Amino acid sequence: MKNVSIIGSTGSIGRQALEVVTAHRDRYRVVALAAGQNWRLLLEQIVVHRPQLVAVATAEAARQLDENLPPGTKTEIYWGEEGLLACATCPEAQVVLTAVPGILGLSPTLAAINRGKDIALANKETLVAAGQLVMEQARRRQVAILPVDSEHSAIWQCLDQKPAATVAGIILTASGGPFRQAGIDLHRVTPEMALSHPNWRMGKKVTVDSATLFNKGLEVIEAHWLFGLDYQQIEVVIHPQSIIHSLVRFVDGSVLAQLGLPDMKVPIAYALSYPDRLPGVSPAPDFCRLGSLTFEAPDRERFPMLDLAYQAGRCGGTAPALLNAANEIGVEYFLTRRIGFADIFRLCSQVMELVPSRPVSSLEDIMLADKMARAKAGELISSIIH
Repeated sequence: MKNVSIIGSTGSIGRQALEVVTAHRDRYRVVALAAGQNWRLLLEQIVVHRPQLVAVATAEAARQLDENLPPGTKTEIYWGEEGLLACATCPEAQVVLTAVPGILGLSPTLAAINRGKDIALANKETLVAAGQLVMEQARRRQVAILPVDSEHSAIWQCLDQKPAATVAGIILTASGGPFRQAGIDLHRVTPEMALSHPNWRMGKKVTVDSATLFNKGLEVIEAHWLFGLDYQQIEVVIHPQSIIHSLVRFVDGSVLAQLGLPDMKVPIAYALSYPDRLPGVSPAPDFCRLGSLTFEAPDRERFPMLDLAYQAGRCGGTAPALLNAANEIGVEYFLTRRIGFADIFRLCSQVMELVPSRPVSSLEDIMLADKMARAKAGELISSIIH
């Protein structure tokens, strides 16, 4: 029996993780759940899984949750950052699934690592903003970082502890999002259009990032830290069918790929069960019905966020944290209709130009860079709003 804590239990990844756990109750026990404002869904999860402790974002959500708990429920309730850290460091937890979006996932992930918990990582921004700190701490504490992103899970499965000297590079596949076709005017894109992903069921922030291809840029930086690869070894290819989740090129010219239907429960289950595989997680692809799998190069002029991410990754230091923070602000403003879709890149590139990157030696360096980027983005927004 493996004890699991889920940070972000009411989000898309968290809900699917609980589906995996529910289907395999003989293997897993939920000991802690952290959510945002959605206390009603968290209440349902408490009734089903009976965790020892839970957390919500605000004191008001904690009050509502407490007042509606069934009589006799012994679950402890926390809120705010204290709650996130309590769930991440729950003494009984053996693996912590971090699935909250944005920089919010960084502190609980580091706290869990420091307590010796294995990390099932579904939060890209943790390694993007603080990859050096996180990986160094994980090595020091002998903690496993188990990738949950479908692309990084695919690379992980293909590598399967093969010698680093045999690896020539990796290929991250991207669906291309809803605006892959050149006929769509990106200046007329609405939030509803951006949130209509053709293949994947995801949260709002990551879905918009997929539409700009910034999500793939985040994955490039994340892959650099997860697999110890130089940026010239990391390639991005558009694969609209989302059946091949990523590939590894070896020095002898051979290529290994991991294939499956676009179902996040597969990488979630593999991270939780590694090195085993759980039965019946998802049906296998029917290749005769699929017909063909196609590939194309990303349109880097149409989707400049991808190259901006490569640029930040190569720059190093706090540059990825600056870009990540600026993008979070840009996506928030786009979703609330205060800037246009194409303005997200404009905002991010200006923040990168105006806020210098610094070396990283501590979490405080990352959090200061995040704060500076958000402040600069706030200043710049007024010149972008139409």
